[in-house]
Amino acid sequence: MEHNFYENPLLTRYASVEMSEIFSDKIKMQLWRKLWIALAQSEKELGLNITDEQIADLKKYENDINWNTAHEREKIVRHDVMAHVYAYGEQAKSAKPIIHLGATSCYVTDNAEIIMIHKALEIIKKKLITLIDKLSQFSLKN
Repeated sequence: MEHNFYENPLLTRYASVEMSEIFSDKIKMQLWRKLWIALAQSEKELGLNITDEQIADLKKYENDINWNTAHEREKIVRHDVMAHVYAYGEQAKSAKPIIHLGATSCYVTDNAEIIMIHKALEIIKKKLITLIDKLSQFSLKN
């Protein structure tokens, strides 16, 4: 299964490669893992019993998503976030007890979507600036 691109019939006709990558499962899961790392670091700063070794273990597997484990687990639990918590914990074994500690699923899903939307809007902003510039140049010529 390919995870580098968000798939939709309209996407294959109209979206840029750059935009489709932003909304890919790969980017989404990497963001979830970045958010879990940030959560663990923040909780450690607040005094929770989280070690530097656990955070290092999380960082070690930040971009190494074990897709098959997550897919198999999701068939059992029927919950994408919990399936990925489990899969991440299978890799970062020392950090397994603290992944997603005290968070709701919305912590990763909503924040990841906000980040992806922000990145997409940055692309749109660049394209709009280019369009305005080209229309301006065209208008001044004619």
